Amino acid sequence: MIEKDVFVERYGGIFEHSPFVAERGYQRLASDQALTVSTVHLALCQAFRAADRDERLGVLRAHPDLAGKLAISGGLTEASKSEQAGAGLDRLSPEEHARFTELNDRYQREFGFPFIIAVKGLGKDDILRAFEKRIKNTKPDEFATACNEVEKIALLRLKSMHPES
Repeated sequence: MIEKDVFVERYGGIFEHSPFVAERGYQRLASDQALTVSTVHLALCQAFRAADRDERLGVLRAHPDLAGKLAISGGLTEASKSEQAGAGLDRLSPEEHARFTELNDRYQREFGFPFIIAVKGLGKDDILRAFEKRIKNTKPDEFATACNEVEKIALLRLKSMHPES
């Protein structure tokens, strides 16, 4: 088993700007447990789910808006930049960008955190359809959906770190 500080250094960014998830996830691993995508993902998700609501809300709020100000200014993490680019969000027309901006603002006002979706394999039209559908959710349902999406993103990020798994 690797040392805790090495584990946190390696996996601390899996849950966007929330290294506490890796710190707590490390405690959930057995000392002789192999660090595979599955074992690390399970430990991190268990730590995330065990966090209180405010901590989980903080994780949600750490995510950037899709095609938002951070993307334009170049302030995204490398993982977020790559994920958004893979979905074509770095190549929006002015009209599409305006639609994303309007939905981001409306969603943020309604739910208090950014719209979160695992974008791998999705295009901008898929994301817009999901945005328009989910913005009608209740607050509890959308909180749960966003948390599930964060866990999907974590799995995708782990798989990109460990492509052999």
